[in-house]
Amino acid sequence: MKVIHTLCILLVWALGAGTVQAQGSDSQYALGSGDLIRVSVFGEQDLSIEQIRLNDAGTFSYPFLGTINAKGKTAKQVESQIASGLRGDYLIDPKVSVSILEYREFYVNGEVGNPGGYPFQPGMTLRKAVALAGGFSERASRSAYYIIRDADLGRTPQKAFLDTPVMPGDIITIEQSFF
Repeated sequence: MKVIHTLCILLVWALGAGTVQAQGSDSQYALGSGDLIRVSVFGEQDLSIEQIRLNDAGTFSYPFLGTINAKGKTAKQVESQIASGLRGDYLIDPKVSVSILEYREFYVNGEVGNPGGYPFQPGMTLRKAVALAGGFSERASRSAYYIIRDADLGRTPQKAFLDTPVMPGDIITIEQSFF
């Protein structure tokens, strides 16, 4: 009986630790087009929205406030923006929470089994991205990998390695080997 009790405590602790880690990884994440978010306003069901996909401009429509620009902002910044807009005319002290439900895709092209867009998960590396895309093709270079970062306005390809972190919106290119 003690063993079961101890295992239950460990399970609850492990699940809780994973939640804290996931929230921590979202704290600096800049929202962009394609992200799926949830907006919750404590005690105000009519102002809470379960799922909002950010449009191509990185914006979404919110009741009473109109268009909210979320592109390049963190979830906390969007929370503050909505709370400020609701404070006064609509609510006295709104408690707003913005959660990221689904990150925008990253893309893998070039010499992989299944080029295309794939859902981002925290901790994604180029090695994992290639595995999701069906692995290297027979003609894939084992050393020529490039990433164009979504945040790079110049859209300059950067040399990458198998342990390079991948971010949402990134475009990964696996070059062809000549031998």
